[in-house]
Order: sequence, then C-alpha cells, then structure tokens
Amino acid sequence: MRTAGKTMGLLTLISDLLKGGVPAFVGKSLYGPEWGFLFGLSAFFGHLFPLFLKFKGGKGVATATGLYLVITPLPLVLSLGIFMIVLLITRKVSLGSISGALSIPCFLYLLKVEPPSLFSLTLLLSSFIIIRHFSNIKRLIVGQEPRIF
Repeated sequence: MRTAGKTMGLLTLISDLLKGGVPAFVGKSLYGPEWGFLFGLSAFFGHLFPLFLKFKGGKGVATATGLYLVITPLPLVLSLGIFMIVLLITRKVSLGSISGALSIPCFLYLLKVEPPSLFSLTLLLSSFIIIRHFSNIKRLIVGQEPRIF
C-alpha cells in the first residue's frame, strides 16, 4: 500500500491470502487438517523464499493468515483481534503482525485445537514470521518504525 497505493495493496493482500488459503483448502479437503497445514506451509515458504526473486520474498503474514483461515479459523479470529488492538494502540503494522504471530500458537494451545501437531506447526510458522520481521524489530527498538493512519 505504501509503494503502489490502496488498490494495489488490497489486490496484493487478497492474492497473498489466497496463496496460503487455496493450498491449505486442497490439502485439508483431500487428506485432513495436518496435510492442509503442510500444503499451506509449502506456499508460505514459497512466499518467503521465492526462487525467481533470488529467495528474497515477503514476511508471510497474509499468506499465513490465508492458511489459518482454512485450518484454524477461531484461533485466527482471536489472533486478528490481538493484531487490531496492538495496531490501534501503536499504529505500527509490524508490531501488530508480530503480536498476532506470537498469539496464534497460544490460542491453539488454550483452545486445545485438534490434532495437537498443529500447535508445533504454528510455532514453526510464527517463528519464521518473527525472523522475517527482524529489520522491523531493530527499527522498533530504536524508535524508527513507521506508523500508519
């Protein structure tokens, strides 16, 4: 949105949501939730490390959101609530994204989402989201992370 405007930003968001959601849906429909998560995780890693962009991709938040929408919708809604609260208080998307990534494994654990292996997979995915936000974390620490609104 910052570089290409609201319309392109919205189209990119929808594309990234579908990028994680469609493979997750196919895997879940054919083989169950764990396989759906793994299919979506493959798309997630493809987003983070795209071959045609010399393995320099995005942060994966929207792609992960699409995956979670299909596999674990209730924990996702709760996590999006955390994201929105942090965003509204700080006006920093990166801090909201990091908070949401940290919260979703917690919600899976608290809600005892089945199968239990999904918890481990969300820890893996959340770890990569946080690692990809390392430059944002450095800017947050020194007070140079941009705000929205």
